[in-house]
Amino acid sequence: MENSFGKYIEAKRKEKGINLRRFAQLIDDMSPAYLSDIEKGNRYPPDRDKIAKMAEELGLDAQETADLYDMAAFDRASVEKEKSSAVASDLPEYIMSNEKLRVALRMARDSNAGDDDWVKVIEMLESKRKESE
Repeated sequence: MENSFGKYIEAKRKEKGINLRRFAQLIDDMSPAYLSDIEKGNRYPPDRDKIAKMAEELGLDAQETADLYDMAAFDRASVEKEKSSAVASDLPEYIMSNEKLRVALRMARDSNAGDDDWVKVIEMLESKRKESE
């Protein structure tokens, strides 16, 4: 994974052989200059809808798209000097609409849940997803 949202977008765009002007057109209402500034790290990453459109046009899989949202949140937070408050734009609505999730996250925080604990949760959720397929 690249170290910033803009560099990641630029690398994926070039991998697909899409020039900057064409990619800006594909993203709807984005100027090439604005996209260039994003790729250079001179502007914040765009909003959730634009990030989703970028991921779609670049043909990113679910993990790459999640990484893209995370990079956008971390880039924005690093400019604002608040990495600890970074939340990817695809998550707040889900978090805030699910009380049990908020309870679980607070319990994990308060019990200092580590990577091993989260691996178990992820494995359980992957198993559940496979059962429903």
